[in-house]
Amino acid sequence: MSNAVRRTRATLVVALLWTGLLAGLTGCTGGVPGTEGDKPRAPGDTIRITPEDEAEGVAADGRLEVTVPDGRLERVEVTQIEDARPAKVPGAVSQDGLSWRPAEGTRLALAAKYRVDAVALDAHGRRSARHTTFTTVVPEQRFTGYVIPENRTTVGTGMIISFDFNRGIKNRAAVERAIRVTSVPPVEVVGHWFDAERLDFRPRAYWKPGTKVTVDMRLRDVEGAPGVFGIQRKSIGFTVGRSQTSVVDARERTMEVRRDGRLVTTLPVTTGGKKTRTYNGKMVVSEMFDVTRMNGATVGFTDRQGKSEYDIKDVPHAMRLTTSGTFLHGNYWVDPRIFGLRNVSHGCIGLRDEKGGSHDSPAGWFFDRTLIGDVVEVVNSPDRVVAPWNGLSGWNMNWRDWQIGSALR
Repeated sequence: MSNAVRRTRATLVVALLWTGLLAGLTGCTGGVPGTEGDKPRAPGDTIRITPEDEAEGVAADGRLEVTVPDGRLERVEVTQIEDARPAKVPGAVSQDGLSWRPAEGTRLALAAKYRVDAVALDAHGRRSARHTTFTTVVPEQRFTGYVIPENRTTVGTGMIISFDFNRGIKNRAAVERAIRVTSVPPVEVVGHWFDAERLDFRPRAYWKPGTKVTVDMRLRDVEGAPGVFGIQRKSIGFTVGRSQTSVVDARERTMEVRRDGRLVTTLPVTTGGKKTRTYNGKMVVSEMFDVTRMNGATVGFTDRQGKSEYDIKDVPHAMRLTTSGTFLHGNYWVDPRIFGLRNVSHGCIGLRDEKGGSHDSPAGWFFDRTLIGDVVEVVNSPDRVVAPWNGLSGWNMNWRDWQIGSALR
């Protein structure tokens, strides 16, 4: 997939910092009760994608299209993800620019997860983006696990291997035993079940730079639940890149960026306001978008009439930190003097940027130097510590408690 659209999988502003990729849109969260996991479709969304976001059981020859009512589609990419061999779906935008459809005769893979990335321009040349995922039908009495990170990627030292199963696993020990994680140099890696459909793996401490990791899935014919058997037998591998960790001080409104333990720079930020604080704790970058749409309705930020408090169609340099909607992203719509001076977001972490995204801005600088798997830690926020299951936030759990969550202990 082009880095102009996104760097992978491969799941936090008074109208200032908005984000959170939910239902193909985004909206900041930060300790707002009742918003985690709510994923309504945002009103006024003009990029239409079929199947709907997070659709399951899609037929291999089912309807797949992206449309806009006016303007034109600038780019559309449909990619099979979380597989040993990620592959793009061939297709083309129509001559009038209003639709994208796959090439004639295209058939999707069974038991596969797909990502749709679409960017459109309206009649006035304004850019809007939408990102969705869907999974195709899994044969009856079979289960499959969708895993991040993606094969052959280079990730940050905080990368957590995460499996999302399409069916509830009852025989957790058998499934966990069938997934073998090895590394060079060797390190102990332990699994932790968050629920019947989520299994994560990590070492005791962050990976060492240069480590090569292999995830061997021997799930074929493993009985995960009575009469339900695995379908996968494959391996994926990834490499751990340089060490980069960033600490956001919500009280001082700064972010210190360190490479290999050495302070590289300190950037001014804005974090959650009084009513929408930013989570404390260690969060891992799990998705990156050069541009995305962010809508408050996706995480419950609506006015008395039920309309979204904000809808920003072209938020630049967006980096996902939690599944509930915490992002670190660029912000071009506020007075630049806000950064480092006031906390005004809906829970996200904001860096100064320009409309369209500038590589010379603080947000662009940080985005260009970030990998999936990098750790961003927030300290001195009045809010609670982020839950270990919210995104790849398992580093907030001590090693003993992490081990207790293994079915093999």
